[in-house]
Amino acid sequence: MSKSERLLSYIREGRTMTQAEKLRLIVSLSVPSILAQISATVMFFIDAAMVGHLGARASAAIGLVETTTWLMGGLGSAANMGFSVQVAHFIGANDFESARRVLRQSLVCCMLWSLMITLVAFAVHAHLPYWLGGSADIAHDASIYFLLIGVSGIFFQMEGLAGSMLKCSGNMKMPSALNILMCLMDVVFNYFFIYIFDMGVVGAALGTGVAMLVTAGLMLYFLLVRSPMLALFGHAMKSGRQEKAALYRPTSDVVGTAFKIGAPMGLNHTLMGGAQIVSTIIVAPLGTVAIAANSLAITVESLCYMPGFGIAEAATTLVGQGAGAGQRMLTRSFANLSVGLGIMVMTFMGLLMWVFAPELMAIMSPVEEIIAQGADALRIEAWAEPMFAVSIVCNGVFIGAADTLKPAIMSLTSMWGVRLTLAAWLAPRYGLRGVWTAMAIELTFRGSIFLVRMLRGEWQKES
Repeated sequence: MSKSERLLSYIREGRTMTQAEKLRLIVSLSVPSILAQISATVMFFIDAAMVGHLGARASAAIGLVETTTWLMGGLGSAANMGFSVQVAHFIGANDFESARRVLRQSLVCCMLWSLMITLVAFAVHAHLPYWLGGSADIAHDASIYFLLIGVSGIFFQMEGLAGSMLKCSGNMKMPSALNILMCLMDVVFNYFFIYIFDMGVVGAALGTGVAMLVTAGLMLYFLLVRSPMLALFGHAMKSGRQEKAALYRPTSDVVGTAFKIGAPMGLNHTLMGGAQIVSTIIVAPLGTVAIAANSLAITVESLCYMPGFGIAEAATTLVGQGAGAGQRMLTRSFANLSVGLGIMVMTFMGLLMWVFAPELMAIMSPVEEIIAQGADALRIEAWAEPMFAVSIVCNGVFIGAADTLKPAIMSLTSMWGVRLTLAAWLAPRYGLRGVWTAMAIELTFRGSIFLVRMLRGEWQKES
C-alpha cells in the first residue's frame, strides 16, 4: 500500500491526521492531476500553435467555436460529477457495493447524455459560426471543426466519467498518466492529419478525436477491470444474470441525487458557456486578428490555471470521502489547505506568464500583431491569478461536499453581472485590452465571494 493509499484509509477509518500528513496527502493527489492538466494544456498549446502557423484565418476558425465546444464538455463533466461525487461519498463510508451500483447506472446515463449532446451539435454546426458573428471566410472550417468535435463527444464523456470515478476513489496516478498519454497521441495524430495529410483545421479535430477514443478505451479498462474498489468485471456477485442486468437500470435514488448535484453544475456550465459565447461575440467585431489573439491568449493562460484544477480535483476527492466518512473538521482542514496551496501555485504561474507573455505568444503565432495583442491580454490577466485560484479550488471543495447550487448562482451572477457588462462597455473603447480587463476584474470578484463562502462553512451545511 502506498503512502497516499494509507493516508486515504485514515479518512475511512476515522483516524486522526497531522497537518503534515494532510498536506502530504493533498500534494500526493494533486501532483499527478497537475501534471495531467499541464500536459493537456500543452496539448492544446501545441494544437493551437500547429493551427496558428497555418495563418490567422485558421486560428480564428477554431477560436470562434472554441467556447461552444467548452460548453459541450462542461455539460458532459456535470453529468459525470453528479455520479462520481456519490461514489466518493460511498467510498468514504466504506460502502463499496453501493459505489459500484452508482457506477453501473452512470455508464448508462452518461452514454445517453453524450448521444443527446452529439445530436444537438450535428443539428447546429452549419449555422453556429454565423450565429457567433463569424465571417464567411472562416465559417466553413469553423462549422466542420465543431461538428467533428461534437461527434467525438461520446469518447470525451466516457473518458471523463472513467477518469472522474478513478480519481474519486483516490487513484489519481492512472487517469493522470492516461491523460498525459492522450496529449502525446494528440500531438502525433495532429501532426499527421494537419501536415502529412494536409487537412488543416479538420485535421486538428480528427487528431483530437482519435486520441480521445484510444484514451477512453484505456480509462474504462482500468476502471471496470483493474480498479480494486470499483471493478465490475471479475467482481463476484451472488445475484443471477437478470438481477445483474437490472443493476444497470437507472433508479430514482441514484439518478435523483446525480441530478441534484449535476443539474446546477450543468446549468452553470450552460450559462457560463453562454457567457463565453457572448464574450466571443463581443470580440468578433474587433476583427480576425483580435479573434485569433483572444483564442491563442486563452490557450496560453490555461498554463496558469490548469495546476489549480489539478489541486481542485484532489480537493473534490478528499472532501467527498471526508463528507462520506462524516469527518467535518478533517474535511474543513483539507479545504483550507487546498485553497492555500492553489493560491501559491497559481500566483507563481501568473508571475511567469507576466514575464514571458511575448515569448509564449510568439510560439503560438508568427503574426506580430497577434503576438502584441495577446501579450497585452496575458499581462492584464496575470494580476487576477491568485483569486482565480481561490475560485477554482473552492469550487472543487464545494463539489466534493455536493454543494453545487449556490456556488453556481454565485458564478453566474459574477460572470453575467460583472464580466460581460464590463466587457461590452470596455471593448469598443479599448479593444481586446478592455475585454481582458473585464475578465481580470470578474475573476478577482468571484474568487473573493467564493472565499467568503468557504470560510463561513456554508458548504458543509449544504452537504
